[in-house]
Amino acid sequence: MPTGAQPAGSEIDGPGPINTLTGPAAALGAFGIWALFPVYFRQFGNIVTPLEILMHRMLWAALFLVLIVLVTRRVDRVRALFKRPRAILALVGSAVAVSFNWGTFIYAVGQGQILQSSLGYYINPLFNVFLGYCFLGERLHPMQRLAVGVAAAGVLISLVGYGRVPWLALILACSFGLYGLIRKQVEIDSITGLMVETLLLLPLAVGWLLTMHLRGQSMFGQAGLRIDLLLIGAGLATIVPLILFAVAARRLRLATLGILQYITPTGHFLVGVLLYGEPFAAADAVTFGCIWVGLALYTADMWVHHRKHLALK
Repeated sequence: MPTGAQPAGSEIDGPGPINTLTGPAAALGAFGIWALFPVYFRQFGNIVTPLEILMHRMLWAALFLVLIVLVTRRVDRVRALFKRPRAILALVGSAVAVSFNWGTFIYAVGQGQILQSSLGYYINPLFNVFLGYCFLGERLHPMQRLAVGVAAAGVLISLVGYGRVPWLALILACSFGLYGLIRKQVEIDSITGLMVETLLLLPLAVGWLLTMHLRGQSMFGQAGLRIDLLLIGAGLATIVPLILFAVAARRLRLATLGILQYITPTGHFLVGVLLYGEPFAAADAVTFGCIWVGLALYTADMWVHHRKHLALK
């Protein structure tokens, strides 16, 4: 997912009611919007560079989030967070990770590589399992090991059999996986955390955009009202699904949320193939096939253990 989404257990606002219509509707809204992100960012065409789009996304996301924090009276949380040096240092790392994720996604869409973004976000849940095993001491069930192995085989087959590595997909999966790993260590809700991250990125965004403007390289204010609105809207498009996800995360079980998250890469896949006609060759079929099998194994295992956990309650 191309945002600062957090697992349900990371929200510190307290759990919401389970099994209401609000949770499923919010989840479908969030994942549905993320699924259509390629359509939005494709509107820039070759007019605006991916780097300028990224900087505007940072800028306007920060401004919108500041407004949301003020309206929702989260200022005290932000102040408290800045009194925790370790937390701020961690958020510097997560800010770098999410900026790589955003930038890579924007570049992939601009280069007509939407299938790579789809593959990256399909790989991400399995990469998260691997990170949990390596850094958090989480034990892998046999089915999870098999799932990760099948997914890795898909990438290896693409390399050995077809002589290419899906770099964009791997960067998307790794950057968002690392982002999630870092954010898991910081006890703060998604919206406040993302606001601080974008604030940390704000000087870079403002400095870069000012430099582009002074050099006459910026398209903001130069390419028409439509482009200006799209650049401003990139920040809003970042925030809206995040808020919906935060609502869903407090009202849905993690297992349900984990299954619904596949809406996003599936949407990217359908948009890339059906709407923009990206080629889906035999090499892609093998790689995607392995990832899908791995995800099916992982999801089945997650669901079985979730049901066992509920039965023990």
